[in-house]
Amino acid sequence: MYVMGINSVFHESAACLLKDGEILVAAEEERFNRVKHGKKPRQDNPDELPLNAIKHCLESEGITFEQVDYVGYSMNPEKMPEKPEEFFGEEWGNSAEVDKFCQKIYQVDNKLKAMGFQGETRWIDHHTAHAASAFYASPFKHSAVLVVDGIGEASSSSFYIGKDNKLEFLQEILYPASLGFLWESVSHWLGFSVYDAAKVMGLSAYGNPQRYLNQFRKIVKITPDGQFSMDNTILNFDTITYDPPEADCRGLEQLFGLPKRQHGEDLTQEHEDVAAALQVITDEVLLHMTKYLYDQSHSPNLCVAGGVALNCVSNRVIFEETEFSKLYVQPASHDAGTAIGAAFFIWNHILENKQRKAMTHAYLGPSFSNKDMQAALDAHQLNYQYVDEIEQKVASLISQDNIVSFFQGRMEIGPRALGNRSLLADPRHPDMQAILNHKVKHREYFRPLAPSVLSEEIGNWFEIKKQTSASDFMLVTYPAKEEVRKKIPAVVHVDGTSRVQSVKQETNPRYHRLISEFYRITGVPILLNTSFNDNEPIVCTPNDAINTFLKTKIDFLVLGNFLVSKKDNL
Repeated sequence: MYVMGINSVFHESAACLLKDGEILVAAEEERFNRVKHGKKPRQDNPDELPLNAIKHCLESEGITFEQVDYVGYSMNPEKMPEKPEEFFGEEWGNSAEVDKFCQKIYQVDNKLKAMGFQGETRWIDHHTAHAASAFYASPFKHSAVLVVDGIGEASSSSFYIGKDNKLEFLQEILYPASLGFLWESVSHWLGFSVYDAAKVMGLSAYGNPQRYLNQFRKIVKITPDGQFSMDNTILNFDTITYDPPEADCRGLEQLFGLPKRQHGEDLTQEHEDVAAALQVITDEVLLHMTKYLYDQSHSPNLCVAGGVALNCVSNRVIFEETEFSKLYVQPASHDAGTAIGAAFFIWNHILENKQRKAMTHAYLGPSFSNKDMQAALDAHQLNYQYVDEIEQKVASLISQDNIVSFFQGRMEIGPRALGNRSLLADPRHPDMQAILNHKVKHREYFRPLAPSVLSEEIGNWFEIKKQTSASDFMLVTYPAKEEVRKKIPAVVHVDGTSRVQSVKQETNPRYHRLISEFYRITGVPILLNTSFNDNEPIVCTPNDAINTFLKTKIDFLVLGNFLVSKKDNL
């Protein structure tokens, strides 16, 4: 039986295909159409399907849409508030406007039928899809499940218990108490896009949280039973828009006593301190929720999803400072992951199938043959060579301070490049972070870069209180051990932590071999790893890789076993 999951509400459009409960393929639309987040995130286009991702899912398995039995869509119009103008505020308009939004969602069924789909479409609650993406992808038979994002229908956070093939809903936290929207608003006040929570997380390590923590506590209140509230008269969440991405920051300006930072203005200590306080208040609220969830679930296991679950700082806090002994974070915790969850929920919960297979890696997207790669290189008239032992060669090049773009195997789903669409460099180089951020990635000085470390060596380089597979997906931070920080300065953030990727031989043998070769040469079992892109979606095809390589200051491009030098192609 084939089950497809689809997300196309607002952002991170994606599709996933299951066969008898096992993920065959999952991919984000932005990787194909090269539009960040897949499409414009508007109220009037939830029926704008991820056509490229759907096509890829079907072609990868060699089937037609007629062979798909169910499609799950990760939004349920029936769960929208009855009086949206009272619930959301003026930005959403009246009930008629929300009715139009819901009808657009229902039109998805007709569009699928026009594409040949003959099965049944199910509308899955947005947070349920998030929860399913984490629980059914985890190795746990019983687990507490926490979902935290901006909003799903009407709720911003949801609590579940997963047991075998069932998800039990416990409770929700309703808008406007939304950590996701809090980060979007503060990001905009800091002069970034509402999409730039990752930037603010990196900036927070530079600040003193105590300076503005009391201001945040005036608008964010922890309440009993795992709940919290927010003062939306100051936050003005109903003014947040994504096209264009902006928000009304007048309340925050008054709260902090500072004007909104304009794009391009210098960042000050005050900005860093606000970011630091935002991170701390987030940690406090999430810790409050997870402690309550532990008491209610009586499970040693915790699964987490939703956009806020991409906060790798908070993930360590809620794991290490609670009684949970195991943690699974969905690698595509943002809305792309709801395509995975919608499919899982149909297969396991609705159809009551017990078959499950854990999602132990994120390499679920497109791959390309040597023939494809060579054809792309020839089309660009590039000079290149085929190298049999490519890992040895690349390790040597990286050890000589070269920046190498590494393209191999199946593309990752989720926002993290995990070795298959990565830019790699030497973590020992004290200036490599600045070189990559400024000359290659064209991004801010405060953005940290991640270490990919051999899984068998991770404990020798980082302080780890509890082991978790979240480190496989670059979704948790660990303090670097004091005695090794000077050895790997390019991947240790200003606060002494690193957003680690643990690389296992069984999930990515080629990447593991590459790091092992670098270890043999240098004595350091770590590579600096950042996503292969330049202010664009992560590269997907050989042609994408070549285009990005040619327009940036990357020294070498590796496509499979093909090696391209920038110096040979000037």
